[in-house]
Amino acid sequence: MTYVVNESCIKCKYMDCVEVCPVDCFYEGENMLVIHPDECIDCGVCEPECPADAIKPDTEPGLEKWLEINTEFSKVWPNITVKRDAPADAKDFEGVPGKFAKFFSPEPGSGD
Repeated sequence: MTYVVNESCIKCKYMDCVEVCPVDCFYEGENMLVIHPDECIDCGVCEPECPADAIKPDTEPGLEKWLEINTEFSKVWPNITVKRDAPADAKDFEGVPGKFAKFFSPEPGSGD
């Protein structure tokens, strides 16, 4: 088992999870984070820290697509280990459905 970041993170990108991760397995895209599944130690400390409820165990049904996305982009996006401020409009995007199709960016973030 590993944890994955799902579409709830898109355009929210709060980064509270980054601060508590003991193995620094988060990677930063332009408008979301992902978890490298081979680096995640399944400790679960990140899941309750996410204000957008965007982190789930990959054993939950329907997360196969998100496991693939986390795997793919954690290989090309930069590692992020330091929490920064969320986007100014993050609250406006909490709970918005269909964010992947409308807003997902494959571009990397700045990382540390």
